[in-house]
Amino acid sequence: MKVITYGTFDLLHEGHLNLLRRAKALGDYLVVGVTSENYDRSRGKLNVLRSLAQRIEDVKNTGFADEIIVEEYEGQKVNDIQKYKVNIFAIGSDWCGKFDYLADYCKVVYLERTKGISSTGLRNEQNPVIRLGIIGSGRIARRFVPEAKFVSGIDVQGVYNPHTESAKTFAHACELNFYTDNIDEFFAKTDAVYIASPHLTHADYIRLCLEHSKHVLCEKPMVLSVAQCLEMFDLAKQKKLVLMEAIKTAYCPAFLHLIGIIKSGVIGTIKDVDASFTKLMNGSIRELDASQAGGSMTELSSYVLLPIIKLLGTNWKDIRFYPQMANGIDYFTKAIIEYERATAGFKVGLGVKTEGELIVSGTKGYAYVPAPWWKTEYFELRYEDVNQTMKYFYKFNGDGLRYEIQEFVNQIHAPAMQSVKLCKEDSVVMA
Repeated sequence: MKVITYGTFDLLHEGHLNLLRRAKALGDYLVVGVTSENYDRSRGKLNVLRSLAQRIEDVKNTGFADEIIVEEYEGQKVNDIQKYKVNIFAIGSDWCGKFDYLADYCKVVYLERTKGISSTGLRNEQNPVIRLGIIGSGRIARRFVPEAKFVSGIDVQGVYNPHTESAKTFAHACELNFYTDNIDEFFAKTDAVYIASPHLTHADYIRLCLEHSKHVLCEKPMVLSVAQCLEMFDLAKQKKLVLMEAIKTAYCPAFLHLIGIIKSGVIGTIKDVDASFTKLMNGSIRELDASQAGGSMTELSSYVLLPIIKLLGTNWKDIRFYPQMANGIDYFTKAIIEYERATAGFKVGLGVKTEGELIVSGTKGYAYVPAPWWKTEYFELRYEDVNQTMKYFYKFNGDGLRYEIQEFVNQIHAPAMQSVKLCKEDSVVMA
């Protein structure tokens, strides 16, 4: 009698052991499916601490599994049941009813879950939940709150805004515990801060947060000068705190894979990077207000500079800007950046629309990422011989902010492990 069960099996605990023991007792041969990192990410599960190899080894060491397989995609369970000629599908009772559809293929058994213990609980014991507060209550902050719910170990508690009514409306809409216009009260109730206020206020808020011993995740552009950028990172280092710039693309799985695979040399030596990001905006809004540092460069250039810096580095030789100006802001800017052995170009616009694609040209082929490339889900590696074209697909969950939030949590819990996804040097060059 063959039995199959599945799980992430992160931080293997008594509940996992009981599940495996009970599943094994249902038959005489137990197949255990362990979820892959990519599958966990595709489901929005970003809090897995142990690698796939470590989790497989943990399951193997229990002695209950006769065979261990990797679960890599939605719908695999049906194929596995047929492939391994399974008689019984067993899963924890917290999934009761979820897998009834498998009854067409084998018997489905929901095993009583061990109460009072979970991987989430163990994670929280090892790393207490971070109380996060938000400075600012605009559009991006409102998208941040639901995204944070997909990340374990962090809880958005409240919001600060000197405009009390705005803070109150935001807190009620997002069901937060508190709102305030008193910064001391705000700091007393938080461990870390997400800054989503207007650009010109970032430097002062970062400095204030760090001086009050709060970790900081700040919206892009983090600051508007190199001097401010260096000052903030130096202060964070002095205080032994995390300071991260929130450019969501930098932390997304597909973008990270894109950068890694290009750097491996699959398209040869990189000779050019070309990125575009434009949108049409109008009305009396901050993005179009010169007095609030509006304009396409301050609003969008962090995105287009990201792949250029990640692929060609920080040692550029020359840069030339070609802006189109109106009412004190650049509503469209084209730029050319010269490196020692490569070039790069970008277009950003708030009043001109163009194709939002990313193209990386190499001596063997090129990488193509269609619009909107900054929400990378799909890209191609193309070659002279079209038969060699390779296509890559990834899931970009929600608004994508959950990836940067997860990295922020990881950095707080493991400060010695400096992030390579977006480091100090990258932010300084962007500034």
